[in-house]
Amino acid sequence: MNLLLRTLLFVSIAVSASGQDAARLEQIIQPYVQNKTFMGTVLVARDGQVILSKGYGSANLEWDIPNAPSTKFRLGSLTKQFTAASILLLAERGKLKLEDPIKAYLPDAPFSWDRITIFNLLTHTAGLANFTSLPDYKTMELTEMPPAKVIARIRDLPLDFFPGERMQYSNSGYIMLGSIIEKVSGASYEQFVRDNLFMPLGMKDSGYDSNSAVIPHRAAGYSPSPIGPVNAGYIHMSIPHAAGALYSTTEDLLRWEQGLFGGKILSAASLQKMITPFKNDYALGVVVQNGSGGKVVQHGGGIEGFNTSLAYYPDDKLTIVVLANINGPVVGEISSKLAAVMHGGTVTLPGERKEIALSKSTLEKPESNTQFFFKVVDATLEFQIDASGAATGVRLRQGAVNELLPRKSR
Repeated sequence: MNLLLRTLLFVSIAVSASGQDAARLEQIIQPYVQNKTFMGTVLVARDGQVILSKGYGSANLEWDIPNAPSTKFRLGSLTKQFTAASILLLAERGKLKLEDPIKAYLPDAPFSWDRITIFNLLTHTAGLANFTSLPDYKTMELTEMPPAKVIARIRDLPLDFFPGERMQYSNSGYIMLGSIIEKVSGASYEQFVRDNLFMPLGMKDSGYDSNSAVIPHRAAGYSPSPIGPVNAGYIHMSIPHAAGALYSTTEDLLRWEQGLFGGKILSAASLQKMITPFKNDYALGVVVQNGSGGKVVQHGGGIEGFNTSLAYYPDDKLTIVVLANINGPVVGEISSKLAAVMHGGTVTLPGERKEIALSKSTLEKPESNTQFFFKVVDATLEFQIDASGAATGVRLRQGAVNELLPRKSR
């Protein structure tokens, strides 16, 4: 077989395989669309080849405008990796060091913050109170509140632990990082990210979200309710800032992953710092774990009306982006299932489970047939059996839930 024929055969097999992958990925997504727990956009790409890029449901329910790959979504905490990359870029330019104490940039910081470093902020190990968990946060959300006011709100609160002692997720630290970026660069956070990250990578559909600006192709955000989706609550976009205020599209986020891991933004040394976990699998703005698909660099986001997930598997250059404009936990579940398929794993959909008949005696005292599934939701129940064959409890698995419920004594 000559070289041309071998090349054509290889291309034909690759196209066929990607088509099969796309069909299976679509089957995974559709149950979530049909039961109205997901509407948004999904992109799956491997080594530069887009396997799936599609919108689901409505970008705006009132106008019945469908979601599309060009639809813009609030990212929530996916913003944090852009903030971390900005800090690393400033470090490369000699403007700061990760070991610097934050008091060098926040002169009004209290004595209790003396030992907090920029690295502590990046890794959520500063011990700072999380301002989004404060009792009055719901009131704070409604008015303009730039970083200086957020920092002042937590200034006099005690640290939850000694800096570096442990990891505790805190949006407060990333608000401070945004303030440091602005002080060191002389530009607003919005401008710095746009000029140094988005523009070099051609991310023309990404930016800092606004409550007043007209942003073309921006999705409206919704929350679930007993009567169906309702308009999500209000948040002034000055508040999430460098912790969660950016918007983007699935296609732009693919450009981000390709640029970040392709050496177009950070040096190899800086990228390695960014994806090296410190505590609890948290690195700098990203979570890094090892699974059946190898290493995965990922983060999720949640903000009024939107939930997001961005995952990158460096070993096979696999990118999975799931952006939803309805709140709920399914984006991570969808991403995990898509990754399993792309790595050759098996995912059983609710409609593919087979019913079996059980006798009354088996149901009363399960011995071998112990696992059950629901027809209406993607969940399973598995009875736990002791040495005598009696059921001692049942394990519920649904999405991120994996809970053992003990049997009540009669």
